[in-house]
Amino acid sequence: MPKFAANLSMMFTEHAFLDRFATAAAAGFEAVEFLFPYDHEPELIKQHLNENNLDLVLFNLSPGDWSLGERGLTALKGRETEFQAAVRNAIHYARALGCNQLHAMAGLVSGGAEQQTYVTNLKTACAWAAPFGISILIEPINSGDMPGYFLTHTEMAADVIEQVGADNIGLQFDLYHRHKMEGDVMAAISDYAAITRHIQCAAPRDRGEPDSQDLDYRAVFGAIDALGYEGWIGCEYRPRGRTELGLNWRTELLG
Repeated sequence: MPKFAANLSMMFTEHAFLDRFATAAAAGFEAVEFLFPYDHEPELIKQHLNENNLDLVLFNLSPGDWSLGERGLTALKGRETEFQAAVRNAIHYARALGCNQLHAMAGLVSGGAEQQTYVTNLKTACAWAAPFGISILIEPINSGDMPGYFLTHTEMAADVIEQVGADNIGLQFDLYHRHKMEGDVMAAISDYAAITRHIQCAAPRDRGEPDSQDLDYRAVFGAIDALGYEGWIGCEYRPRGRTELGLNWRTELLG
């Protein structure tokens, strides 16, 4: 049976960020993920995790200046010092929060993203994270949602993972982005199972709750389960209404 983690950056936004932990737990979630924790001290976030018996399964390294349009530092030539500082800070948070997966956003081509820097920086991040049992993940993001993003295709991610060659590098496989950019989700689930460390879901038509319209999530979740995937599936979607009112998809698709 698939296990679902609430994405607190996109779900339960009717509430302040720190209040979303209790709301997610009340809605039946046992794990959460989010984009960035850095506006809050790790001890405060850990308190909310503990009070609500929640596991934290994923968050991102600092992406640079998000407000100025930056979307990651990992592949940006000339920004290596900032990237290394982001890795150190993310590992500090991950250790404090008991999180063993970090997403390293690649960055934009317009910001100087290039392959050699990407691979070199990922090798550094993996080496620094490995002693603490932390994995570094990379995620292809579709060019419609994030124009100019460096990593857009699953096969490119697989090539990068092979070049990095670390035991603690893996694929963050977002089903929404795969469908929007490349399609053929069912085949890709199997093709990339060996390197997949984390999965995320949303309906392709509007990034809302997963359903069985343009992507048959009943079949998708069944295929993931059949492969023996033991990780979490992050609910990185934008609810179409109040979050709690849209959660019936869990029983409808898995019942």
